[in-house]
Amino acid sequence: MSLPVHFLRPAAQGFAIGLLIAVAGCGISREGEPKQKAAAQDAAAQVEPLAKPASPPPVQMREESAKLQRSAGYVAQAPIASIAPAPMADLQQPGYVDVPREQYQSLPDNPVHAVAQEPVSTFSVDVDTGSYANVRRILNEGRLPPKGAVRLEEMVNYFPYEYAQAGEGDSPFGITTELAPTPWNPNTRLLRVGIKASDRSVAELPPANLVFLVDVSGSMDRREGLPLVKSTLKLLVDQLRDQDKVSLVVYAGESRVVLEPTSGRDKATIRSAIEQLQAGGSTAGASGIELAYRMAQKGYLAKGINRILLATDGDFNVGISDFETLKQMAAEKRRSGVSLTTLGYGVDNYNEQLMEQLADAGDGNYAYIDNLREARKVLVDQLSSTLAVVAKDVKIQLEFNPAQVSEYRLLGYENRALKREDFSNDKVDAGEIGAGHTVTALYEIVPAGGKGWLEPLRYQNGAAKTDAKGDELALLRLRYKGPQGGASQLIERPIRAAEQRANIAQASDDLRFAAAVAAFAQQLEGGRYTGGFDIGDTVQLARAARGEDRFGLRAEFVQLAELAQSLQTPVPEQARIE
Repeated sequence: MSLPVHFLRPAAQGFAIGLLIAVAGCGISREGEPKQKAAAQDAAAQVEPLAKPASPPPVQMREESAKLQRSAGYVAQAPIASIAPAPMADLQQPGYVDVPREQYQSLPDNPVHAVAQEPVSTFSVDVDTGSYANVRRILNEGRLPPKGAVRLEEMVNYFPYEYAQAGEGDSPFGITTELAPTPWNPNTRLLRVGIKASDRSVAELPPANLVFLVDVSGSMDRREGLPLVKSTLKLLVDQLRDQDKVSLVVYAGESRVVLEPTSGRDKATIRSAIEQLQAGGSTAGASGIELAYRMAQKGYLAKGINRILLATDGDFNVGISDFETLKQMAAEKRRSGVSLTTLGYGVDNYNEQLMEQLADAGDGNYAYIDNLREARKVLVDQLSSTLAVVAKDVKIQLEFNPAQVSEYRLLGYENRALKREDFSNDKVDAGEIGAGHTVTALYEIVPAGGKGWLEPLRYQNGAAKTDAKGDELALLRLRYKGPQGGASQLIERPIRAAEQRANIAQASDDLRFAAAVAAFAQQLEGGRYTGGFDIGDTVQLARAARGEDRFGLRAEFVQLAELAQSLQTPVPEQARIE
């Protein structure tokens, strides 16, 4: 174990060195429990003369210890006092809590539904991709992601797919459906529903009023923080047109305006304002959001794009920091016609739950920026999708035909579930789709009469209903509003059983690759439904379905899955470090 101590004040260096020697003498096991308590006490006795001259008071000791732990990314698995010398006992005083710094929302998987009892599935669309980039970052750090970091729909939707373009008429969507045997379960079928929004080039977009809201607090003072934010925003500046305008707001202990609304033609001024940003201080995120909305209203374009781009690690610790309060603030502000996109940065203290939920509440999208390549993907290659909304409050509903389907489960979208009656209620908020965005939804279904997950009921007639629509597998309903809101529009399309492929090998590259990503997401979460289909099988499925892979994203996924497979491999008993 190696921890930096050179940055501490002289008064704390003796204490830090004593802590290092004591911890080194403990022989910590994988579970974080002390192996030899006596060794820790002996080490403490040996270094006591070194620590005595400083003897910081208990409160100062708690502060220095917390700094030391944060700098190393250390998270205690047991009370500190159990592995540290006697002076550290003060850390067990009431009020001391040592918890992981990264925050995720953990939700149970969608349950299996019997079509006879619950034939309808309803959810809001999601075009966020942040989960995939964040999982990639964690895997590249050499560790498996926590379950809450994995959202299957964001993993699948990270990749582009060749879906049908929007047809003639007023509909902004093209719809693609496909059905094939499920790779991980021979008794079920995998139904893919793909939606592609009409595309627009950057030149065709209406004028944009953008507010860069940047976290410059101390937690962003790292390579993955503010320096990467600055490089990201400079990429976006290069895309600005003369009719666009940009404001720059920053926040740390307090918020302030760095740049008033400035025309996109004055790129040198905008770049200079970005370049001067420096990190330091606490994080008053709520006040920064308030000020950013005021700046957005100051430069508001009645027929243009009005959007805030929030770049932060989400570690708000001054002012309003309550999760639900911040979400409510974003939800109220969206009524002003200004949307909120969140760009996540940072490690160790990253609040992923807040970033994803703020974007949802603010009618925007969420992306995690782990490197400059990802920044280019979001803010250059997909700029039209990121900024321009072609449909609001987009909801999907599938009604399954009991003559064809006995059971189903929706893969992902756990935090996007809607009640059946919400589908036709225009007051219920749902997701937004940007120009050129694609949305993929996957259902695992059990054909009528097939072996499913549920035990048959004793007191109900198991015979499937039949009617004139027996050839229909399900009815797809899509409801949406235009970019300016108003009354919703409805699209209906039947999905027919005849669309099914005979085997997974006959399915399109897109379906097979999406299935591989969905399998991988489930395997990272424990593989409750994937059975004996392991990550090695996922790698083979994805490798065979890479297709053209213009940007190399599918090849990168194969490498990540192989990396995860190696991280899951048990360590031989003789190689374990005691």
